[in-house]
Amino acid sequence: QVQLIESGGGSVQAGASLRLSCVASGLNFGDSVMGWFRQPPGQERQFLAAISGSGTTIRYERAVKTRFTISRENARNTVYLQMVNLRPEDTAVYYCAVPFAHDSVVITTTDKIEYWGKGTPVTVSA
Repeated sequence: QVQLIESGGGSVQAGASLRLSCVASGLNFGDSVMGWFRQPPGQERQFLAAISGSGTTIRYERAVKTRFTISRENARNTVYLQMVNLRPEDTAVYYCAVPFAHDSVVITTTDKIEYWGKGTPVTVSA
């Protein structure tokens, strides 16, 4: 079975940085697009970033383009989300995701996702 395990979240102050990790098992990791979503309290889950299997194609949600960086290390079956200059509005549970279409980074809505991790919470205080 596909399993996605996120880590790296925590409680930080505004301006801090965090790197989230997602370790995947049960799939051909190097052949699959991977994505990150987040869900703020009381809001819908929203797309953040996606990266192709090779790492050569990347797509970001416009609002986080300058602060978040997605990357992957296929030898370790791991995808990362580096976040800098965190703001209180970044407070959310962050989810790793595998889309149905493993060759497309256009996964901006949750209906495109086949598998989800359990999430790692991030809290940013002013």
